[in-house]
Amino acid sequence: MTDFSPENEPQPAVGTPPEKQEGKQFLREILETVVLAVILFVVINLVSARVRVEGFSMVPTLNNGEYVLISRLSYLTGNFQRGDIIVFRPPMYPDIPFWQRLFGLPGFDDQYEDYIKRIIGLPGETVKIDNGIVYINDVPLKEPYIEVLPDYSGVYTVPEGQLFVLGDNRNNSADSHAWGFLPEKNILGKALVIYWPFTDFMLIHQHEAVLAAP
Repeated sequence: MTDFSPENEPQPAVGTPPEKQEGKQFLREILETVVLAVILFVVINLVSARVRVEGFSMVPTLNNGEYVLISRLSYLTGNFQRGDIIVFRPPMYPDIPFWQRLFGLPGFDDQYEDYIKRIIGLPGETVKIDNGIVYINDVPLKEPYIEVLPDYSGVYTVPEGQLFVLGDNRNNSADSHAWGFLPEKNILGKALVIYWPFTDFMLIHQHEAVLAAP
């Protein structure tokens, strides 16, 4: 005969109510999503940055208001190339704190802006600008990208660890001809692509500043 005494009846399992388990699972998923988003944000900002072109110093290559994606990893081992378009901190401005630059935070007390120009002279080279032509070690550059010929002249010998940079809109650009050489350590990254407005989307051509045949 089966014993149907109360103590032998099935008892409910002792544990966390289903509602609490679901709540904990939901909170854990939210936390994991937030942590993943933070990690992705940090990684993306370590390898790249987004900048807005301000002004007309790089016309006709880059126009005022365009957004450009830059690579932070391009110059980890140096390898600066003539013709590269770079974003950098001008040497006459104080440096920006590491975390502020990493996270792309607005400059709360920072009244200075990064610049975007083209590398023209490399360390050890002599740059001469004369009669609208740029020469590297007395060899003229072919520069199909500039807006107009420069109306200034000068001779500049680039020190080690420095670069000579110019805007493509030569007569409307605050660059090395005006404020001197650019320390390599001030470079934020190399411009890769115009991504906004979408109608202006374009891969940015590099290494276009080539020496003419002697």
